[in-house]
Amino acid sequence: MTTPFRLDTRTALVAGGASGIGEATCRALTGAGAAVIVADVDQPRATSLASQLPGASVLTLDICDEAAVKMALSKIPKLDILINNAGIGMVGSVEETELPDFQRLFRVNVEGMFLVTKYAMPLLLASAGCIVNIGSVAGMVGIRKRFAYCATKGAVVAMTRQIAVEYPTQIRANCICPGTVDSPFVEGYLEKYHKHEKEKVRAELNQRQPIGRLGKPEEIANLALYLCSPEAAFVTGSVIAIDGGWTAA
Repeated sequence: MTTPFRLDTRTALVAGGASGIGEATCRALTGAGAAVIVADVDQPRATSLASQLPGASVLTLDICDEAAVKMALSKIPKLDILINNAGIGMVGSVEETELPDFQRLFRVNVEGMFLVTKYAMPLLLASAGCIVNIGSVAGMVGIRKRFAYCATKGAVVAMTRQIAVEYPTQIRANCICPGTVDSPFVEGYLEKYHKHEKEKVRAELNQRQPIGRLGKPEEIANLALYLCSPEAAFVTGSVIAIDGGWTAA
C-alpha cells in the first residue's frame, strides 16, 4: 500500500517561498519528498529556510525583472511543480488608488506571475507538471477598500483557468484562494495601516471569516500539497476557496 500525497523525485519551485504561505508550502512539499527551490527576493531569509530543508536550494529572484527570470529558469534542468505565491497588497477604493500604486500591484501580482510561468512552461511541459497559483478570495468576491488587490487577484484566477484550458492534457493548473491568513503579509498590513489599533483590527479580521479565526499558512500549504500530488490527477482549472466560510456566507 503506497503512502498518498508523495512527491518523491519531483522538483518544485516556490516563488515567494521565503515566508508565510510560501515558507509553509516549501516545508510541506519537502516533507512529501520533493526537492524544493526557494525563490524569493529576500535572499537571507530564503537561504535560512533552505538550510532547514533536505535537498532544498535557493534562487534569488525579482519576478518583475524579465531578463533575470528568463536567465534563472533557463539554468534549472528539471521542474515538475510551480507554486506562484509571490505578491503584494494595498488598501484603497478606486478613488483612493493612485495610478503608480495600481501599476505596482499589477507589476508584481500579475506580470510577475506571468513571467515566472512563461519561462517555466518548457520545463513543466517536458515533465507533464503542474502549477498552483495562490490567489485570494479577493479574486472571487468584492472586498471594500481593496480595489487594486481585487483586480490583480481576479486576473490570477483568470490566468489559471486559461492555462488549464490551453494545455488540458499536458499540465495541470489550479488556483487556491485563501481568506485572511495569519502570516507576515497580514502583519505587514496591520503595521502599515493600523499600527495604533492592531489588536482591534486583528479581531475584526478574525470575525470576517464565519469560522471565527484566521487561516494558518500550513492549512494553505497542505491544500497546495494535495493539488501537486498524483491523487489530484483529475483536478485542473479549479479555483478553490480555503477561507473559513467567507465566500459561502
